[in-house]
Amino acid sequence: MADVKMNGTVDDDHWKARIRVAHVTVPRWARDAPDRCVYRSNATGTWELYEWDRASDTRRRLTDRPNGTALGFIDPTGSFVWWFADTDGDESGVWMRRPFGGDHDEPAVPGLAPSYQAGLALGTKGLAVIGTTVTGETSVHICRPDTEPRTLYSHPSDAHVGALSTDETLVAIGHSEHGDSRHKAVRVLSLDGEVVADLWDGEGRGLGGIWDGPGKGLGGMAFSPVPGDTRLLVEHERHGRPEPLIWDISTGEEREIRLDLPGEIGAAWYQDGTALLIWHAHHARDELYRFELGPGETSGLTRLDTPKGVIRGAGTRPDGTVEFAWSSAAHPPVVRSTAGKVVLAPPGPAAPPSVPVTDAWVEGPGGRIHALISRPPAAAGPLPCVFEVHGGPIGYDDDAFDPVVAAWVDHGFAVVQVNYRGSTGYGSRWRDAIEGRPGLTELEDIEAVREWAVTSGLADPGRLVLTGRSWGGYLTLLGLGTRPKNWAVGISTMPVADYFAAYEDEMEALRAYDRSLFGGSPDEVPDRYRASSPLTYADQVNAPVLVIAGENDPRCPIRQIDNYVNRLAELGKQHEVYRYDAGHGSLVADERIQQIGATITFAHTHLPA
Repeated sequence: MADVKMNGTVDDDHWKARIRVAHVTVPRWARDAPDRCVYRSNATGTWELYEWDRASDTRRRLTDRPNGTALGFIDPTGSFVWWFADTDGDESGVWMRRPFGGDHDEPAVPGLAPSYQAGLALGTKGLAVIGTTVTGETSVHICRPDTEPRTLYSHPSDAHVGALSTDETLVAIGHSEHGDSRHKAVRVLSLDGEVVADLWDGEGRGLGGIWDGPGKGLGGMAFSPVPGDTRLLVEHERHGRPEPLIWDISTGEEREIRLDLPGEIGAAWYQDGTALLIWHAHHARDELYRFELGPGETSGLTRLDTPKGVIRGAGTRPDGTVEFAWSSAAHPPVVRSTAGKVVLAPPGPAAPPSVPVTDAWVEGPGGRIHALISRPPAAAGPLPCVFEVHGGPIGYDDDAFDPVVAAWVDHGFAVVQVNYRGSTGYGSRWRDAIEGRPGLTELEDIEAVREWAVTSGLADPGRLVLTGRSWGGYLTLLGLGTRPKNWAVGISTMPVADYFAAYEDEMEALRAYDRSLFGGSPDEVPDRYRASSPLTYADQVNAPVLVIAGENDPRCPIRQIDNYVNRLAELGKQHEVYRYDAGHGSLVADERIQQIGATITFAHTHLPA
C-alpha cells in the first residue's frame, strides 16, 4: 500500500501500475480443438485479442487497433478467430476473421453492411448466425461461406442471437416483440426459418405464448454441447430472482433447477451434458457449484473450491476442470482453475494490491441497502469520502478488484459504493423498482447511505465527492442538481445529461431499453423524462463539476453532454470538461490513467482543506 501524505499526494507509479501492468481474460477455447484459445490482454497498453495454442504454449497478438478491440471469439473447430471491428469505439462495424495461426484478416461476411452487433453464434464449416441492429430494426442472418447472407428474423423490436444448437439445426433468440426489452422472451427457430418452439407459461397475453408475462425476463441461453441433444439452458425469474431451467425443445418438457441458495443463480453446461456449472452471486461475492442432472433437484449439488471474492468468465473444460478469473477488492485478478493452478499468467509483474472492503447495510425507503466501504489503512474518520456510483443501472458493485477505487484510497479518501435499487444481485423486485421513475429512485438510496456515512463518523460532510461512470455519471449529474447541498464536488464520466437529446442520438437498443424503463418514449411520457433529466436541474448545481466524455460514444452521445455543459456555462457554474477520442470508455491504459488522474486532481483542487 502506498503511503498517503497529508497533502494528498502519493507515489504516482503505484496507482498507475494497477492499470498499466498486463492483465488477461479467461481464455475461450474451440469446442472441437480445445487447445486452441483466444483471450484479451492489455500487455501492449491497449486491450487487444490474442490467440493461444496450449499444446505448444504459443501466444500471439491478433489485433492492433488504436482504440483496442472489445469482442473476439473462436469457432467450434478452432479454424477461425472472429472479432468485431468498429470505428474508434462507436460500436458500429463489421465482423472480421483470421485463420488460427494465420496472418491475413478478412471481412467475415462481406454481404453484411456495418451495424451495431446483436449477437454472434458460430458453427462449423464457416456457418455464422449474426444479429445486427440498424435504425428501427433488428435482424438475424444465416451466413455461410461463398453465399449471400439470408435473413432468418427481422423485427422493429430489440432482439439478439442467443445460441446455436450443437448439430447446427436450431437457433435461439431473445426478443421483445411484447414491448419490453428489459424482460425479453425466448424463441427457437430452425435454420430454415420455421418457428420450432416458444417458451411460455400460459400467460402470453395474445402474443402466441412467447414470454413469461410482465416483469419476468428470459435469457442466458445455451444449447447442450452434446450433438443431437435439443435441451436449451435458459435463465428465468419466475420466482423473483434469476434461476436456470432446462427446456427440451423436442418434447416441450421444462425442468426448473431449484436450489437452496440465497442469492441469484446462473448456469452453464459441463461439456458432456450431464451436469451444470452453477454460479451463485450473493451479497457481492460469488461461488461456483457443480449440479448433477440426475433425479431430484438439490441432491447433486457440490460446492467447488474457490476463494472468497468475485468470479468472472467461468467455463468448463472437456476434462471437467473449471477455469475462471478471480479477484477481490484487495487482490488483483488471476485466471485460475478448480485444479488449483494458474491457467494463464500475463507477462511482467503483478498489479499492486489494495485494501479489503467492508460491508454496510443501511435502512432505506425501499428496504435495506447494501454498500461496500473501502478506507485507507489506520485512517481515523471523518474522512474525505468518494461515493463511486456504479453504472448500468443493472450493474452492481461487488468485492472485485477496482483500480479506480484503489487510486482514491491511495490518495487518502474513503470510498462508498452503493447497490441502489435498480442494481442486480438482490432479486428482480429490487432491480425493477426504478421503472417509471429512474434516477430519482436510486438517489433516494444513495442519500440514505450518505446520511449513514456522515452520522457513523466515516465521512466528513464538507468533503463529499459524488462520481460515477455511464449510469453512475448520470446519477452524479442528477444528484448534483436535485441535492445540491449534499456534495462538495461532482465528477461525471460518460453520462446521460440531457435525456431528450440522448434518446434522439443513442443506439437503437438503448432507445428500446429507455422505453421499457420509463414506460414509453419522450413523446409519450415527456414529464417522466423531464423529471429524470439532469439538464432540468442544471440551474440548481452548486458544486464544481468535471465532465468526462467520449467523442464517439453511442450510448451517452456527445451532443446531449454538450447541451448540459453549455447550460452550465450560460449559468456561470464552475465546471471543466475532458473529452477523449473514443467511445463509451477507453481500452487504452494511458488514456484511463489520464482520466483517473484528472478526477483525483479535480477533487483535490476543489475540496476544502
